[in-house]
Amino acid sequence: MQKEIYITEVDRERLKRILSEALNSGKASEQAITKLEHEISKAVVVNPHQIPKDIITMNSRAVLHLDDEDMEVSLVYPEDADRISNKLSILSPIGTAILGYAEGDIVQWQVPSGVTEIQIKEVLYQPEAAGDPL
Repeated sequence: MQKEIYITEVDRERLKRILSEALNSGKASEQAITKLEHEISKAVVVNPHQIPKDIITMNSRAVLHLDDEDMEVSLVYPEDADRISNKLSILSPIGTAILGYAEGDIVQWQVPSGVTEIQIKEVLYQPEAAGDPL
């Protein structure tokens, strides 16, 4: 049984727009678009004020355990992605993989090098929990 993931109504609408733009512009692979569409379709959609604070939403910062090391990442929209500062695009394999999962969850995900296991060790910042504008 797959674990439920959660996204906010605001994130869902923005992500649908991003997917439409990516599809029309060709700026993302068909596989990346399909995977994100699948994740959005299976997600439990909640009001931004009701999402648990330990869930990774857009613009959240978290510590992941991946490939035997911990890394701090931010989950961002494609235009804000920056590998040097570990800002992962939602359209990247790991970005799509972690959306909607909670602290403590372990996600098995297909990446270019094969299937990898990603542990969400800690959610350091979530805009909804911090009361920041969405």
